[in-house]
This record gives sequence, structure tokens and C-alpha cells, in this order.
Amino acid sequence: MTEKTEEELTLWQLIKEDFSVPKQNDPALHSNLELFFNYPGVWAIINYRVANALHKKGFKRLSRIISGISTFLTKTDIHPGCQIGRRVFIDHAIGVVIGETTIVENDVLIYQGVTLGGVSLNKGKRHPTIKSNSVIGSGAKVLGNITIGKNSRIGANSVVICDVPKNSTAVGVPAKVIKRDDKKCKLSHNDLPDINKEMFDYLLKRVGILENAVKRYEGIDLTSEDKELEDIYERFIQAMNSIKQ
Repeated sequence: MTEKTEEELTLWQLIKEDFSVPKQNDPALHSNLELFFNYPGVWAIINYRVANALHKKGFKRLSRIISGISTFLTKTDIHPGCQIGRRVFIDHAIGVVIGETTIVENDVLIYQGVTLGGVSLNKGKRHPTIKSNSVIGSGAKVLGNITIGKNSRIGANSVVICDVPKNSTAVGVPAKVIKRDDKKCKLSHNDLPDINKEMFDYLLKRVGILENAVKRYEGIDLTSEDKELEDIYERFIQAMNSIKQ
């Protein structure tokens, strides 16, 4: 049986479903009362549903007013003209921005501080498309008319400016795909590679090789300087390992 789209459900059915989503996504929820006071992301989506329904009926000014009030109350800026599917959950929500031509499909999880924005002032599709079952990590920026494939994961604070294939994980600035076609991939921020650490480690080892080559060729004695630099290097490696742990 084919699942109904958001257009095939009534506004009340969509809102009722939105209220049920935190129970499936947030272990911190302990009572229904918390939904009314501690989940701005839920209210941002519900306010969007109302504003979007008015926007589709041609009441664009009224929809923008409702959107503005919602932004003030929830600190989440969702344009009423964007398309948001079913069971989308915005966790914590503060600082989330979703542009006018953004398309967010079903069962997408968005964390705080995410921007689904545009990079062009031209009319038309200028914001991203987020396919179903994707996760956008906190602080991530997904910019332009690009597509985040189904079941994909975007790491925290990444800046995505190119398409991400389905079943992939992308991290970094700009974001690079580090896992591809992994249908079981999950966004575990503690398991994401530390790109800066790996680059520093490479550069330090490369410099060490070059220094040894120069000393052998020139016959230079830098024993005392080497001891001091080795101490500094050791402290640096210990600091990086402690961050990793």
C-alpha cells in the first residue's frame, strides 16, 4: 500500500502526526506536557503547516505574518512556501533556517543551527532538496539547488555545496563524502574523522622526513634543537589524542 503524501492528508491529520514524532526520535521526552513548553521544533513545524496551507490558497501575506510570529516564538525561520513532508523532526530547533524553495521529504531529522539556504538571488529553485530518511547534523549549512540523497547523513558544522549521493555520509568545509552506499550508516558524531588532526599529523611527519634528509645531506648537528622539538611534538600528539578520546 502506497503511503499518503502530505497533500493527501488533512491539516489536522498532519498536525496530529507532527505531535507524535518526538516520541519516536527523542529519548528526553518524558511526558506529553513537555511538548507544549520544551519542543520549539514541533511548534515551528505546526505553525509552518498552517502558514503553508494559507500560502497555497493564495493568502501569502497572512502566511508570512504567521511565519514571522512563529520565528519570533520558536527562533526557527521556515518560509511558508517551502515543502516539508511527513514526520520531519527539528530537534531543539533554535537557529534553524529553511528557505522558500527547499524541499524536505519524509522522515528527515534536522538538528539545531541548520541552514537550508540559497546562494542565488534569481527566482526559481535555489534551495536544497533533502531526500527521505536523511539526517542533517547541528550547525550544518546546505546551500544552493543541490540534493541530499535518501538515507544520507551530513556531519555537524559541515558546509554542503554539492550533491550528496544516497546512503552516504558527508563532513567538512566544504563537505566531502566519506562513506558511500552504506544503507546502514548512522550519524555518530564521535565516529566522524577529525580532518584537521589527520592533516596536521601528515604535515608533521612530512616535515620530519625532510629535516632528516637535509641533516644527512648537509651533515648538520641539530641534536639540542631536535630534543626541544621532539618534546613539543610529543605534547602536541598527546593533546590531539586526548581530544579524540
